[in-house]
Amino acid sequence: MGLLDGKKGLIVGVANKRSIAWGIAQAAHREGAKLAYTYQGERLKAGVEELAKSLDPNAPLFDCDVADDANLDELFAGLKEKFGTIDFLVHAVAFAKREELAGSFLETSRQGHALALDISSYSLTALAKRAAPLMPEGGAIVAMTYYGAEKVIPRYNVMGVAKAALEASTRYLAFDMGPQKIRVNALSAGPVQTLAARGISGFTDMMKIVEQRAPLRRNVELREVADAAVFLLSPLSSGITGETLYVDCGYHAVGM
Repeated sequence: MGLLDGKKGLIVGVANKRSIAWGIAQAAHREGAKLAYTYQGERLKAGVEELAKSLDPNAPLFDCDVADDANLDELFAGLKEKFGTIDFLVHAVAFAKREELAGSFLETSRQGHALALDISSYSLTALAKRAAPLMPEGGAIVAMTYYGAEKVIPRYNVMGVAKAALEASTRYLAFDMGPQKIRVNALSAGPVQTLAARGISGFTDMMKIVEQRAPLRRNVELREVADAAVFLLSPLSSGITGETLYVDCGYHAVGM
């Protein structure tokens, strides 16, 4: 019997087979969950559809622009029609302009700052607000974050600020949604080789430093991140909300 048997959930953020969201989807499916997915625009639809269908030929897919409230309304109306209710939501969405992740944080543009905060942080609140009515018996929401929210990671720049806002949002949402028995947590993964991560200048150096200094002397594997997400989505974490769980081989615990 799987940890998520009989559960239904929405995975937001699958982009390709190397994305963390896809790793979580695979782990959730393994544990018995029935999943729906989002994709961003027609360009990504075919790839996400192929992945989703490899686990479940009947998996619902929805176009999703997290910066468009009308689109989000359509998404959750469609999800309600397909699933009726859901038990969990995975938020694995983040974006900043490439130029904002290359130079100095001091050079962050006003528009770039607003865009990163909207897509990477506010989108969690927008999704949670619409997911709540579909969770009448309670549920779980997990958002993906990174240590750059807490400490300076050179060239992570405005994304670190956005992730800090995301983590704060999980705590405020946990407080607001707790009476509805909806738990909201963040999962802070160490650097993982994804296509999105490669857009961060110096990412290879980040992985080398973690391997050298983390207590486990290695980088975290996608499988480990996905399993931790399943834990936060499952009844095993029923007493945990408003928390940031680090899955980074202990790197966050080391001072030097």
